[in-house]
Amino acid sequence: MPTPSAAALSASVDTPAFRRAGREALSLALMDARNHTLHLLGLCEAHGAGLAGTAGDPLWLAGRAGWFAERWLGRNPQRHQGAACPPQPTRLASSAARADLWWGDGAEQGADAETTRGFLLEQLESTLELLDKAPEDDAGLYFYRLALLHEDLRGEDMLVQAQRLGVPVPLLAREPRRPAVALALPATRWQLGATPGGLVLDNEQWAHTVQIPEFEIDTQAVSWAQFVEFVDDGGYDRAELWRSEGWAWLAQQQAQDEGRRGPRYVDQIGVASGAVLQQRFGRPVRMAAHHGAMHVSWWEADAWCRWAGRRLPTEAEWEYAARTAARRGFDWGSVHEWMAGTLQPWPGFSPGPWADYSVPWMGRARVLRGASFATRARLHDPQFRGFAQPEDDWRFVGFRSCAL
Repeated sequence: MPTPSAAALSASVDTPAFRRAGREALSLALMDARNHTLHLLGLCEAHGAGLAGTAGDPLWLAGRAGWFAERWLGRNPQRHQGAACPPQPTRLASSAARADLWWGDGAEQGADAETTRGFLLEQLESTLELLDKAPEDDAGLYFYRLALLHEDLRGEDMLVQAQRLGVPVPLLAREPRRPAVALALPATRWQLGATPGGLVLDNEQWAHTVQIPEFEIDTQAVSWAQFVEFVDDGGYDRAELWRSEGWAWLAQQQAQDEGRRGPRYVDQIGVASGAVLQQRFGRPVRMAAHHGAMHVSWWEADAWCRWAGRRLPTEAEWEYAARTAARRGFDWGSVHEWMAGTLQPWPGFSPGPWADYSVPWMGRARVLRGASFATRARLHDPQFRGFAQPEDDWRFVGFRSCAL
């Protein structure tokens, strides 16, 4: 088999091409992902935050990344079956005797930082040794690609927690390159979903055609200037703008936060204050008017759209615009974006070996499309279906609107 060029390896490591990457590119990408995890862990250690090891904190998330990779690779004798592997294969013992208690499903308390770091280094070395002997086909490389994607997801979760804890991460938000305008797109028949080949997540199965009527969509995510207008027009006090569940959520938030008047982490918002001031990794940042609103719940996004006489996009509309309208100004990648619908299975769906990935959230979670400034480049993929509960405003999430 010919050796990939340096350019091809780079593309496989740094872009969604990793879904079809071979052994050599996957080896580099797995090392890159683990270095990123350890780097983020080091930032938290330097700040003394998120190191209690409790479920969900940065230290625990780092350990979870290694545990997941070992669970499906080093401990899984059926790993070469790929997507056909059963959800509960016979598993070998972990290299860390208490790994399942520390990082498994339902775990509440992980290991200390030194133990976690040692486990991550040892586990990566073991994975790379296995990868060197893995069959060079989609089945043989399935779990290596899946472990890479999982670690990138946990890496962004670590940054979400760093934001919550005020860890000073030197990470700049990616802001829009041009002013937002409304973009009209013609009716079309569009193919949603993946075709076989490479790593396909279960909620991306399978390709099917949908009809999209003519519609209008924002070229950028809704900006702070646009969101401030909603706030100043009493958006947080007008029940008619909110769904009943959203209004109940808002009442609970206002009771907890002594009167919520903006997205999470906002200290000042509105014309009266003269600016939007939002906490970013431990320091207040004055947000430019054209920057995208961030840390917005689905309820807030939906209420804004009702106030503006617009609506959230469907998945098909968003993907159609993302894939065809870049030259007309459609820009994405600064924030994850809420879609109109809940996460639902597509025709041909069947749970993957990682059965808990999306099945528990079907019909409950709202779909996210796009990527944020904190998302690794590998996951900047228009096909990727993220999801979160509608009240989740901890993530780097915003929205854009549609009409017609």
